[in-house]
Amino acid sequence: MTAQQSDPQHLRWMEGSPPPADKIIRLTDPDYFSFPKLRWTVCHFRDLMPTVNVSRGIGAPAIMEQKLDPAIDALTFVPLGGSQTMTWAQSLEANYTDGIIVLHKGTVIYEHYSGCLNQLGQHGAMSVTKSITGLLGEMLVAEGALDETAKVKVIVPELADSAFGDATIRQVMDMTTGLHYSEDYADPNADVWIYSAAGSSLPKPQDYQGPKTYYEYLQTVRKEGEHGVAFGYKTINSDALGWIIARVTGKSVATLLSEKIWQKMGAEQDAYYTIDSIGTPFAGGGFNAGLRDMARLGQILLNGGVINGQPLIPEAAIASIRGGGSKEAFAKAGYSLLKGWSYRGMWWVSHNENGAYMARGVHGQALYIDPKAEMVIARFASHPQAGNAANDPTSLPAYEALAHYLLQCGAQ
Repeated sequence: MTAQQSDPQHLRWMEGSPPPADKIIRLTDPDYFSFPKLRWTVCHFRDLMPTVNVSRGIGAPAIMEQKLDPAIDALTFVPLGGSQTMTWAQSLEANYTDGIIVLHKGTVIYEHYSGCLNQLGQHGAMSVTKSITGLLGEMLVAEGALDETAKVKVIVPELADSAFGDATIRQVMDMTTGLHYSEDYADPNADVWIYSAAGSSLPKPQDYQGPKTYYEYLQTVRKEGEHGVAFGYKTINSDALGWIIARVTGKSVATLLSEKIWQKMGAEQDAYYTIDSIGTPFAGGGFNAGLRDMARLGQILLNGGVINGQPLIPEAAIASIRGGGSKEAFAKAGYSLLKGWSYRGMWWVSHNENGAYMARGVHGQALYIDPKAEMVIARFASHPQAGNAANDPTSLPAYEALAHYLLQCGAQ
């Protein structure tokens, strides 16, 4: 189904009082997060499962100046591996984009919504959550509250006998840990499904013998290979970091994010995390927020951590992320579309001529920051395929084409 055919407004999921039986989506449905239902679910996690709030506080939202540029829709680029040009507008349909906003020098120059999303809505950020967790970790390192060279077992003794025990905090943050863990969503026997069951807030079957929380699962992870040798993208690193952050600060990632950033950046909306059965936020993929607020966070990073002349995020934390991680370790993961990239502090670093770096999530979530072009792009999407390899060919060159256009405009 195309983006238009699978639009949740067109399919009318969950409309009516009550909805017709064939239009109901429940968390207990095995396909509640399968295409095309996922195109509704990504905007309605709070309707289906327990969550914890990330308060924006009681202050007024920061005003976002707007000067829309209608020429952006007609910008053209050639998709990676392709030969035919595509327009920016066509790429949004191709990527099942639910919402995208572009800031240039802090001004909104493009904003588009479709599917389940509008300016008032919130959307699942998926693995963009990891980058937020990583950012909190980098902030604590920069502030001297977290020693990146310390072994995990020193901070969280409960993980001493797990694969994480003898890893350093930095190895967890850069995902160069050696873990026996499969995140192949196409394999019904992959470890990720055991992890998902542990993190589910639903009652467990009477005969269930597995771990019942994120914390319990992390203690069962066994080591495979050596730490610090190769990049391996595994969600459990982010939840391990979430535990480390909670132990060091005495606050969950949800509370810490609210206090350190969300209440201070002039957010328009509260955000939220999905949680497990004991209220632990899913630090690896459970964050949900409004699109404009994601762009606000990107703009603060672009501005070196400063908002309204006041430092909010330590400049050293941002410099650490922008500097990137080991390209050699990253190359071992075999991302054919991301040659020359690296991973640092749970952010993806392009090392292109503009110094662009980004947060990425399954089904097309993105927060893309281009320092040279002074551009921030926040995107929420519901692509049928989870892996970003399905949308990178029409996303990454589109972002670069827009950056080139903005640099040309500035040179004129």
